[in-house]
Amino acid sequence: MAGSGENGRKNDPKRTQEDILLVATEEFATHGLAGARVDAIAEKTRTSKRMIYYYFGSKEGLYLAVLERSYRKIRTLEADLLLSNLSPEAALRTLIETTFDHDEANPDFVRLVSIENIHHAAHMLRSEAIRDLNVSVIETIAGVLDRGFSQGVFRRRADPIDIHMMISAFCFFRVSNRYTFGTIFRRDLSEAATMGRHRGMIADAVVSYLKSDD
Repeated sequence: MAGSGENGRKNDPKRTQEDILLVATEEFATHGLAGARVDAIAEKTRTSKRMIYYYFGSKEGLYLAVLERSYRKIRTLEADLLLSNLSPEAALRTLIETTFDHDEANPDFVRLVSIENIHHAAHMLRSEAIRDLNVSVIETIAGVLDRGFSQGVFRRRADPIDIHMMISAFCFFRVSNRYTFGTIFRRDLSEAATMGRHRGMIADAVVSYLKSDD
């Protein structure tokens, strides 16, 4: 039987770490690296700063673990799509729609990436895991593009990183700039009809680009 840890919790290291990462994601996304408080994370998870530092080493170590977890979530979601079973165009549209839906449902991910850009990716540079995780999406896109080109579905030989950036830029911007864009143009980007139109628009734009050889 598992013993009891601090604050009367039963010892379940994996569950405890996952709870800490979940709460820390919200804390870092809301307050940034500098403003986030480990005390607040400890209180909300019924652990202690000592336990958090035991698992993650430091506040910066926890922040990096949060980033890694966030990227692992989207990459795992993409891997589960089994895109090789779909036609090239259907595979690409499915990937785009999944990216769109993920960013809409996970604004904390968008804020965390924005925060890391403020820091010039200084913490991300320390993570082999993030680099390794993000190889998969480029390989996936490259495979879809190669199949599409060989089958004559796509006429343009495109760089998979360019396509990834094109998809990410649109999906990410809608969330990262929702409030400023909405204030300037008096448009609610979270409104259902607007979301549906944009979801189809980015897929159409990428597919149209690949079907053109100009």
